[in-house]
Amino acid sequence: MLTARVAGFLLINPRAGDDRPTAQELCAEAERLGVTTHVLEEGEDVAEVARSAPEGPVGMAGGDGSLGSVAEVALERNLPFVAIPFGTRNHFARDLGLDREDPIGALASFSGKERAVDVGRVNGRLFLNNVSLGVYARLVHRREHHRKRRAAFARLRALALLVRQPGALGLRVDGDPVAARVLLVGNNDYTLELFSLGERERLDEGQLHLYLAEGLLPGTWEERSGERFEVDARAGWLRAAIDGEPERLDTPLEFTIAPGGLRVLVPPG
Repeated sequence: MLTARVAGFLLINPRAGDDRPTAQELCAEAERLGVTTHVLEEGEDVAEVARSAPEGPVGMAGGDGSLGSVAEVALERNLPFVAIPFGTRNHFARDLGLDREDPIGALASFSGKERAVDVGRVNGRLFLNNVSLGVYARLVHRREHHRKRRAAFARLRALALLVRQPGALGLRVDGDPVAARVLLVGNNDYTLELFSLGERERLDEGQLHLYLAEGLLPGTWEERSGERFEVDARAGWLRAAIDGEPERLDTPLEFTIAPGGLRVLVPPG
């Protein structure tokens, strides 16, 4: 039986994930579906490759940190975007409803249905999931880096980091001082726990959600929602994680959201 040809262009980060399947296997299946592939080489500019793609759906196979650059190009060119879970976290793919353990199955998105989802920005830079600041940014990285180890060990590492950095961040949110050690801005509403990010029920609410937590071991969150936030810090800069990637950002930080700004393809049904 002949397989229908599907138009599309897929970038693949071969250094993402755990090589199940391999980049070569993902390439082969994508090409079988009629999707042109490009395996990224070390140091290659992801955005520039995406800008050179032919008209049609453009996708990225990688972790959360890889997706944003290609999604930005899809926005620039008004093209549908395809997210293939091929990294270690794949939170965006999860919240789209994709099986994070099945990148091959996610290739069906190229012939799937279109959804409009929100995108956030911090000082103009796109984020699909969230931006975490201060201690929580480091906690997320430590936890994800050691996610395959015993949960108790990961928790002890996180607790040690909190104890070593007991002070508040010295933040102001929309001009008001806040005594927070943890701040996270999500593109839509998250279920949060102390050491992990839960799922989002929606990606099209059109709202940013800002979460603050105080104390040595934060157990509760103060939550605010809106279409814009400004976060400033007395230090003039903040350690951050943008969709899981470490960054140092100069303040003030302006957070905005573009409701329904990104066209995303998901598998049919």
